[in-house]
Amino acid sequence: MDLDGFTDALDYPVYVVTAAADGERAGCLVGFASQCSIDPPRFMVWLSKANRTYRIARRGSFLGVHALRGGQDGVAELFGGESGDDTDKFAGIEWTAKRGGTPVLTDCCAWFIGRVAEHIDAGDHVGFLLVPVEVGPPGPVRPSLVRFSDVADLSPGHPA
Repeated sequence: MDLDGFTDALDYPVYVVTAAADGERAGCLVGFASQCSIDPPRFMVWLSKANRTYRIARRGSFLGVHALRGGQDGVAELFGGESGDDTDKFAGIEWTAKRGGTPVLTDCCAWFIGRVAEHIDAGDHVGFLLVPVEVGPPGPVRPSLVRFSDVADLSPGHPA
């Protein structure tokens, strides 16, 4: 069975996920993420084990999840096409430290900080179950979001 036929039909939003631990910060573009419970509210993000953000996130207690407005392809390319092993992704963009030092991108349409409640190993990715602890105010209008089709041609900073 080939799942590609099903997933090729999807055009889901992508997110920038950020982490901080032991004086280090990291962030990456994530395509595998979703709300997974209404009551209590929970959100799951999946990070590649090959990614620097994963290594930092495993040591941290919180993750930041950011929705990008349509047109923020440059931010998506920075966090999805560069490796944090070689590039300081936070140099030259506006961000602020929130709970646990977690970086929050100040120019995104919506964000939240989640406390990591659980890790779920699923092969080449690990799920981080998040309990929202701080939510940034959304912009005044519901913007279009950066979606998978907007970044499908990016060369990832790390293989999956």
